[in-house]
Amino acid sequence: MVTRSREELREQVQALAPWFHNIDLGDGILTAPDHFLGDYPRFKYAKFAGVIPADLTGKSVLDIGCNAGFYSVEMKKRGADRVLGIDSDDRYLAQARFATEALGFSGVEFRNLSVYDVGALGETFDLVIFMGVLYHLRHPLLALDLIREHVARDLMLFQTLQQGSRDTVEVPENHPFYMPGTVTPPPYFDDPAYPKMHFIEKRFADDWTNWWAPNRACSEAMLRAAGFTVEAQPQNDVYLCRVTDVPYSDQGAAAVYPAKESAK
Repeated sequence: MVTRSREELREQVQALAPWFHNIDLGDGILTAPDHFLGDYPRFKYAKFAGVIPADLTGKSVLDIGCNAGFYSVEMKKRGADRVLGIDSDDRYLAQARFATEALGFSGVEFRNLSVYDVGALGETFDLVIFMGVLYHLRHPLLALDLIREHVARDLMLFQTLQQGSRDTVEVPENHPFYMPGTVTPPPYFDDPAYPKMHFIEKRFADDWTNWWAPNRACSEAMLRAAGFTVEAQPQNDVYLCRVTDVPYSDQGAAAVYPAKESAK
């Protein structure tokens, strides 16, 4: 552990600015004291922290899109044996390494990797954190598929930007082209509660990387389609999921998840 003076910590925080995670480094030093969302992400974490296992002793955690490492550190506080944070932004990774070191935590590793690269890790994790990433991706369902296939062993903590209805609606297993006896498309496609992924062509909240905004039904449908069951939903946009069988494996998903024998 490298010991820095209070002034040295302040200078390093400023050198690595701007920060999206407001992390308390102790001695009155915060990384983003004027964050436009307030004490973020701590205030949000407090609302769903209870659904995460309190004791992660002996467990491994993968934090995808780790940013400055807030959640990586919090999982280490719960006793996780191995914590790996990945992000594709070197400045965020530098922030995460600095904050982790300043807080005195060891056994937390950070790498420059995209979610699309998780297969290259060659290992699975007991808990995958996939928060605040999906809506930044051009290929969101592919990302969920890759996580399920390559790195998620048991649990996934998931969060995404959502817009539209918070309701859900029952839909048929097989959608008809027209309603029986008519030339009318099924009306439920226009139901606000039908699973919908809103595409953002330009910018959302001044950020051009915000590509998608699913409604609640769409988030849950995508999770199911990728092979996750929702065990808890402590907030509208936060889900604790468990790995399960991939549905439709004998149909179209077979192209994504080929049987072991046929893949040889």
